[in-house]
Amino acid sequence: MTPWPQVYDPLGGHPLLSALLAAVPVVALLASLAWFKLRAPVAAAIGLGSALLLAVLILRMPWSAAVASAGFGAAYGLFPIGWIVLNVLFLYQLAQGRGLFDVLRRNIAALTDDRRLQLLLIAFSFGAFVEGAAGFGTPVAVTGGLLIALGFAPLEASALSLIANTAPVAFGALGTPIIALQGVTGLDLHQLSAQVGRQLPWFSLIVPFWLIVAYSGFRGLKDIWPAVLVAGVTFAVPQYLMATLHGPWLVDIVAAISSITGLTLFLRVWRPKGAAPRAVAPGMAEPNPGPVKAWLPWLVLSVLVFAWGIPAVKNALNGVSAPKWPVPMLHNLVERTPPVVMAATPEPALFTFNWLSATGSAILLSALVTAVILRYRPGEAVRAYFTTLKLVRVSLLTISLMMALGYLTRYSGLDAILGLAFARTGAFYPFFGTMLGWLGVALTGSDTSSNVLFGSLQRITAEQLGLNPTLMAAANSSGGVMGKMIDAQSIVVAGVVTRYEGKEGEILRYVFFHSIALAALVGLLVTWQAR
Repeated sequence: MTPWPQVYDPLGGHPLLSALLAAVPVVALLASLAWFKLRAPVAAAIGLGSALLLAVLILRMPWSAAVASAGFGAAYGLFPIGWIVLNVLFLYQLAQGRGLFDVLRRNIAALTDDRRLQLLLIAFSFGAFVEGAAGFGTPVAVTGGLLIALGFAPLEASALSLIANTAPVAFGALGTPIIALQGVTGLDLHQLSAQVGRQLPWFSLIVPFWLIVAYSGFRGLKDIWPAVLVAGVTFAVPQYLMATLHGPWLVDIVAAISSITGLTLFLRVWRPKGAAPRAVAPGMAEPNPGPVKAWLPWLVLSVLVFAWGIPAVKNALNGVSAPKWPVPMLHNLVERTPPVVMAATPEPALFTFNWLSATGSAILLSALVTAVILRYRPGEAVRAYFTTLKLVRVSLLTISLMMALGYLTRYSGLDAILGLAFARTGAFYPFFGTMLGWLGVALTGSDTSSNVLFGSLQRITAEQLGLNPTLMAAANSSGGVMGKMIDAQSIVVAGVVTRYEGKEGEILRYVFFHSIALAALVGLLVTWQAR
């Protein structure tokens, strides 16, 4: 069968109109969620339906390839993304069933009973560690559940977890986004890592302050700014040093451990101005909150997920079982064409069922180990798993529909039409090229996917405009991290974990301004660096 070449100006000489047309599915999805307040599965179905119509009727994509790409995305939504969500929530159910969240609440309160500092420690510092170890939605799922356990309202827990999960994303999952970016651009891996390392540490300083202001306003920041500064500096400095001197692999892990340690030690010797010492009833000792027991599920999770992400371990597990199946009617039957790529290139479509090396499988093993330690009976654990499956069934459908839309956008070339519109901004390209990375993550839900989609375009456009291609490729990843908080996949995951299903539009409205504003700041930084 002859490959179908993507068409980037379907209206013939009207690139702006073509770009506006390509934006219809995204606008339909976001408007359905945020303004018409439709449930997420319905909004996703509307976006997917409009994309299918555009792909087949306007772009002349073969209907078989269009349906196959949507099916490919839907399958990816269930595995590995849905597999992560399901098993994180299973772990959450097990911990909740043994009352560990009550113990955890007392344990954190023993360190600080200030909600702002708890937010800083969990959402920013600990969330960055989970991002570095696993990525792909795991940190939002973990930190959202922990914030709910600490008494945060569902909307706050969802939205604040999303805002916090930004600065670490480019180095998430042991550097996967940067490694993928190197693969599609052919640029030097260490130079890419170093360039991102000269961009994101500034935002590792900004985001903790931004997070607290989003939660409690500037007045809430006034009394705790020293702790916020400690959390940011102890993350940003190791992030810069690891990214520029070592490479992308352990950046988040080292920076997060540094931030957790630095903030914890600081809180042992410092208290917010005006904070009263914790009261203990006369004649009673300070209660022992059982720190090891409280953190047990998350310690097991962190160790196993980190081990699963080590390249040698992942490769060994993939060697045992990681079948790859070509997607019928799609594999190598769609071609990316210039100027998105140097020469016409067939797009592979291989569904990899790496069930053993998948992050979700490491999380499932963490849950099973936790179940044994907490003395769950086999039947009791099985019932908890089926209860979890029942809770997330609608959300798994939503994630599948969202990913179906993302994959159809990619294989039909709708994403490239939008990207080329950004590339036509000439002297303003450093800013808009950064925003292109933001758009890519907002569409696909992944900084890795955004880098794969637009990395080559960034290099080609930069070379045509006389810009540093390494700078613009890195800007794609750095700008992309700010799109993570508004991508549909992350919003759905946050809603599921915090039991805020059906309110995804509220979450989107909460975080949208923060996403745009932070992405614009990254764009301004890149514009300055491009001078």
